Amino acid sequence: MPKIFTPTNQIRLTNVAVVRMKKGGKRFEIACYKNKVLSWRSGAEKDLDEVLQTIAVFNNVSKGEVAKKEELQKAFGKDDVTEICMEILAKGELQVSEKERQDQLDSMFKEIATTVADKCVNPETKRPYPVSIIEKSMKDIHYSIKPHRNAKQQALDVIRLLRDTIPLERAKMRLKLALPAKEAKRLKERIAKLSSTVTEGEEWEGERLMLTCLIDPGHFREMDEIIRTETKGAGALEVLNLKEIKEGEEVLE
Repeated sequence: MPKIFTPTNQIRLTNVAVVRMKKGGKRFEIACYKNKVLSWRSGAEKDLDEVLQTIAVFNNVSKGEVAKKEELQKAFGKDDVTEICMEILAKGELQVSEKERQDQLDSMFKEIATTVADKCVNPETKRPYPVSIIEKSMKDIHYSIKPHRNAKQQALDVIRLLRDTIPLERAKMRLKLALPAKEAKRLKERIAKLSSTVTEGEEWEGERLMLTCLIDPGHFREMDEIIRTETKGAGALEVLNLKEIKEGEEVLE
């Protein structure tokens, strides 16, 4: 059976992801492996050979049109192909198909809804909403995903917007505080003044008053600062869980 030879100057590109940049009025592209571009940009992948299918700059990857050195020099002010590839990799736009883009948006939509469900409760029942309810509510307000912002940032936006449509509040943090005896009364009064603080229980353990309380997550730093600075290291703060959970319910991490 005769062998089939591939010409040595022909680059076979399969499973390719294209990163594109327009510079100096021209389009330049590099051919990357799928799923590696974001790894490189996040710092998880540091080996350029694992990201680029070939060290080359193209005018059009799909047609195999390699950019000329004169074009690179004029547009980038240099003709070092590796350096130019890294610049395009860092600043260029990752090209994805419409299906891939929609899949990414759907995945981010789900991640945002899951984050909101995890960090919030219905103030009337003190229980978290199912993710499906949060997703439906996001659709009802026609929330538009912003691909260039991370899910946690967008979850904060969604929480603010959904408060106008459904009963929603941030889940309380349950803390255990250890207050030295000589400071206990003063600090207990100070802690009680933090809004949304609910003391669930207190007991003495030796020379320290142990308080269990619920606070709004937004007051955690202030609470931590009170315990660290005003007890001069004699007090302690422990986060028991991040949700207000009724007895017998499973704690969701």
